[in-house]
Order: sequence, then structure tokens, then C-alpha cells
Amino acid sequence: MPTINDILRTIEAVAPLSLQESYDNAGLQIGDASAECTGAIICVDVTPETVSEAAARGCNLIISHHPLIFKGLKNITGATLQQRAAILAIKHDIAIYAAHTNLDNAPTGVSHTLAASLGIEKVSTLEPKAYDPTTGSGAIGDLNPPVSPVELVDRVKAACSSPVVRCSTPPHHAISRVAVCGGSGSFLINEAIKGGAQAFVTSDVKYHDFVDHGNDIFIIDIGHYESEKCTKQIFYHIVSEKFPNFALYYSELEKNPINYL
Repeated sequence: MPTINDILRTIEAVAPLSLQESYDNAGLQIGDASAECTGAIICVDVTPETVSEAAARGCNLIISHHPLIFKGLKNITGATLQQRAAILAIKHDIAIYAAHTNLDNAPTGVSHTLAASLGIEKVSTLEPKAYDPTTGSGAIGDLNPPVSPVELVDRVKAACSSPVVRCSTPPHHAISRVAVCGGSGSFLINEAIKGGAQAFVTSDVKYHDFVDHGNDIFIIDIGHYESEKCTKQIFYHIVSEKFPNFALYYSELEKNPINYL
């Protein structure tokens, strides 16, 4: 049986913690990494429900994309969902681990996986790190053959299981070059334009970003959860390839916190 640390090292071989942004808090949040790992639950967000699910399945590790502890906790009284999840994890001796912006910035991370799911080819990093052009934020590449704006929207909705998207005014030409960024990627709009992208797929785009850039690039704004749910498949692939007989589960209780009515 691998230790929790064995599992974490496998993830960090793909997404080392050195790749995380300065504001982030990726890594082991709660628990003893030296303990044998009885199984893991994979999710985007850690909640009391996912911790209870892990306990019920006999798993002592939760692997999430978003950190449970992002900013410092001044107390742990159970007053917030975050605190209740932390208390449950400690009570049941369940380790909590997050691969966040380090997975975003990894060469085979979130944006590159999103690009592949859309059929984008010749993919490169949209905003590469100076020390390594294969790492960094976002991804950009080509569609061959080009598709219409409506066809691209339909492809995005299907790939991301998104019932709706927000878009700027669709252009009248076919789209052959597309940039993407999982999560909140509006900070990359100018990079996408400079990179020659005719469309940019991301989430959490502000109103004024549509006003300022909607005529320069076709913006497709999907939900934050929808843009990052592929992280669960990334985690599963990384761990199961190294430990094929390890008990690894997608959370069945996790759900998108945003509903579309």
C-alpha cells in the first residue's frame, strides 16, 4: 500500500509546487503524509460532504483542485463550511491535498487538457514563464479545419458539460485559432489577442472585459466549475498510471455550486 506521500509525489512530478503562483496555497493542507494511503477521493472543491464521503469509503486522502485552506484561518469553530470540512477531516484522520495553480501552470495541466478536449492542435502555452516556455498560464493553438463561431460554442458546451455560455458578438468569419484558460482567465485576454487567437475560452469574465475586448476577439465565458472539472480526470490519470490497483474514486457527492434555471 502506498503512503500518502507516495501519491503526492506522483502528482507533484507532473505539477511541482514550485509552479504555483505566489498568492496560492497548494500542497498538503491537513494530515500526515507518512501514513499509508487507504484510498483517495478526487474533487474540485473540498466540502463537509466530500470529507464524509471519503470517510464512508474508507479513504484517508482527498485530492482537490481548489485549496480548502487558501487564506489563513484565525479560528476553527465550525462557523464556516471551510472550518467544518477541516474539523471533519481532522476527526476522521483524512489528509487534504490541493494542486491548484501548479496544475494550472503545468505543461500538461488544466488549460492544455481543456484545449485538447476542444480539438485544438499545435498547442503552446499562452503566457509562458520566463525560465521555462512549456510552463505558464493558458494555452493557444489551431483548429483544423476551422469552425464557425456557433460550432465552436457547441463544441465548448459539449466538452465542458456546460448548458449555457456567455459570449461576445460572434464574428462573421470561421475560427481557426483559439486560446483557452481554465478558471478565471480574463487577465489573459490581451495575450490571446497578441497571439492571434480569434476566440478565447475561459470563465469569470467581467462585463467591462466584454465591452473593451468583444470586438477584438470572440469571448466564450463558461462556468468556473465547468472550465476546471477536467482536473478530476487529470488527477485520476496521474495516480492510476503509477498505482493501477490503488483505490481511487471520483466524488459522487460533489456538485457544481452554480445552478442554471
